[in-house]
Amino acid sequence: MTPLFSALIWGAPQWWAVVFGVLGVTFVVTAWGYARAGANGRVRFLCATLKTLGFAALALSLVEPMLTGSRPKSGANAFAVVVDDSQSLQVHDAGSSETRGDWVKNQLAKDEPWSTRLAQDFDVRRYAFDSSLRAVDNFSGLKFDGNGTALNSSLSSLSGRFRGLPLAGVLLFTDGNRTDAGDVDRKLLPPIYPVIPPSKQAGKDVAVSKLSVTQANFEAAPVVVRAEVNADGYDGKTIFAVVTDESGRDLERQEAKATGDRKPLNFRFQFRPEKKGVSFYRVRAYAEGEEADASAEQTAANNSRLAVVDQGSGPYRVLYVGGRPGWEFKFLKRALAEDDQVRLVGLIRIAKRQPKFDFRDARTRGQSELFKGFDNVDPDTAERADQPVLMRLDTEDEVELRDGFPKTAEELFRYHAIVIDDTEAAFFTGDQLALLRNFVSVRGGGLLMLGGADSFADGKYDRTPVGELLPVYLNKTAAPIDPSSPGQNYRLVLTREGWLQPWVRTRKTEDDERQRLAGMPAFQTLNVSGEIKPGAVVLADVTDASGAAVPALAVQAFGKGHVAALLIGDLWRWGLRRGDPAEDDLDRSWRQTVRWLVGDVPDRVEIGVKAKDGAPATAVELTTRVRDSEYRPLDNAKVTVKITQPDGQVYSLDAEPVGREPGAYAATYVPKQPGAFRAVATAVAPDGSALGAREAGWASQPAADEFARLEPDRAYLEKLAKDTGGEVVDGSRLAAFASSLSARSAPISEPWTSPLWHTPWYFLAAVVFLSAEWGVRRINGLA
Repeated sequence: MTPLFSALIWGAPQWWAVVFGVLGVTFVVTAWGYARAGANGRVRFLCATLKTLGFAALALSLVEPMLTGSRPKSGANAFAVVVDDSQSLQVHDAGSSETRGDWVKNQLAKDEPWSTRLAQDFDVRRYAFDSSLRAVDNFSGLKFDGNGTALNSSLSSLSGRFRGLPLAGVLLFTDGNRTDAGDVDRKLLPPIYPVIPPSKQAGKDVAVSKLSVTQANFEAAPVVVRAEVNADGYDGKTIFAVVTDESGRDLERQEAKATGDRKPLNFRFQFRPEKKGVSFYRVRAYAEGEEADASAEQTAANNSRLAVVDQGSGPYRVLYVGGRPGWEFKFLKRALAEDDQVRLVGLIRIAKRQPKFDFRDARTRGQSELFKGFDNVDPDTAERADQPVLMRLDTEDEVELRDGFPKTAEELFRYHAIVIDDTEAAFFTGDQLALLRNFVSVRGGGLLMLGGADSFADGKYDRTPVGELLPVYLNKTAAPIDPSSPGQNYRLVLTREGWLQPWVRTRKTEDDERQRLAGMPAFQTLNVSGEIKPGAVVLADVTDASGAAVPALAVQAFGKGHVAALLIGDLWRWGLRRGDPAEDDLDRSWRQTVRWLVGDVPDRVEIGVKAKDGAPATAVELTTRVRDSEYRPLDNAKVTVKITQPDGQVYSLDAEPVGREPGAYAATYVPKQPGAFRAVATAVAPDGSALGAREAGWASQPAADEFARLEPDRAYLEKLAKDTGGEVVDGSRLAAFASSLSARSAPISEPWTSPLWHTPWYFLAAVVFLSAEWGVRRINGLA
């Protein structure tokens, strides 16, 4: 809200000719008179100026000068007084006997002059808010015990209530420490005038202010929890942070010294969850000697926070397609045997297509010679002589892969990732190649091609749908390394991007990782392809004795999925040394690579949890996405979400379709208690068949959010006021502020006019000019 503009107008412009005449005569007579005076030039000029101004003021009264403008119409505009009623106003500043809430109550007393003055010009509306906004008759019932500070959603709600109505402004009493998500559209808000409680310095307090969880396909420590801890008033003291599991068992404990520069202490925990699915971990911080008693602090509500870790539902299914029996499958299978969440299925060709000669031996009935000597061979499943002989390993049942590589999306999309090794493009039909492309782009699966003799360009994948997926071009342009030269030894090195990917590394520290790379055996087979595609990232190179390097591992995102190209053809050499730690590194590398392939692959039913914008601070929106067997959005499913509360009670919700997103179903839930929540979304097809279920979790921690910061957020409130045309109001000047509102703009205004020539000060100014001129003449002997 900006001050009103006042214009100067003339009530009797017909007298301008007389005014100019009087001013002209006055100027000539005054100039002639002082030109003959005996005083110095400065005195004469000053006297002439004062006399001219005095006569000009009198002459201008003939044209009746008036000020005009507009002002808020009394009682026509609303003005909202909004007060924060949350627990954060219970904070005591150091050396203060009253809380910030006590100060706010004193400002809101009925007999305060500013309140009376505000009611004279506006229709005053009163509101209080914590986790939601509510109208109140007066502020005597404020208790400052709310579990949240939904500042943004409350302002948004207020804007909605007064949409189309004249709201001149909002006087906002708050510390600005909001707990709701998102922001409010400030273009829709009236001018906001924050009144911030005075704060010198909060007392002693240890608070876990922020918590973030990072999950990586890094076997040694797949979960990283980062915590920011504020330690106010504990300068030089030791601050401990500990992470515990759901049973209360300590997993890791760290310590740091409080520096006193008001910078948060950073703690980083690494651990491996013991079970799949959703788990909850608590990070707690305390000062040395106060582990069991935090009474010296401002509050103990912010000393801990819950972290949610989702290790996935599993098991993930990976299909290995091999063009010939090889060592890579052996080591891959052995590595994944230790991962209880990954199931490896093998489809390996043990013989290529052979000519069929039925007339030579009618007893074979066209079956492959490899089946001779076996009794009771099923003629429907035995490969014929003109077909490749395929071996199925670890299939789910006798039907899986019975007809070879899947021919339909429903069959192929059962898998989460596919590994193609030493298999030429001609092994697949055109439809199967297109199906592989859709597997990555539509289904969101992971694809890894290994550098066997019949892979990449040698496998004729150029100009095929699979060639489009790969992160390298397959035109076999000239490379600095000649893979055909005899005795070639290639050393693996990580690129800068590779060092940043946890799944590419196998050791915890950089020194250990460099030692591991130096101790790796040299490789002798490299499938050289073309240049790296735009958008692809090279994670590892191989170098020869001359130091020339070419890409060895490249990845890229494609559609909803991701693709990796490992151009080394004899990675198995890494694991040939029995009992060597390098063998464990190979197993770990395979597990981490496969986890990267399947880590972000969606299931048919997915559920996401996020804070709901424009709702109470603790409200969450549970969005379930449902897909059919070909992973297209399914619009006519029935979705039920069962929520397990911290006390063990189960609450069931029916999710409703989201109009703007096909296949999405949403439900809103407002927790009534703090703690850890689990949600299981179950989807049922229109024919009654089960489509799947998925679990998610979240933590409701209103007290920890409320006290995450004890100092008022002045910067946020200043920006809020600036963006809406308001200003931050000093609590000691509320009366002056209320009086100034009558001179500011409002939705409903009325014009006003004030004649200057009727005001005493106007003629007093003329008298002052003439008297000053006489005084100067008197002093200088001219009178």
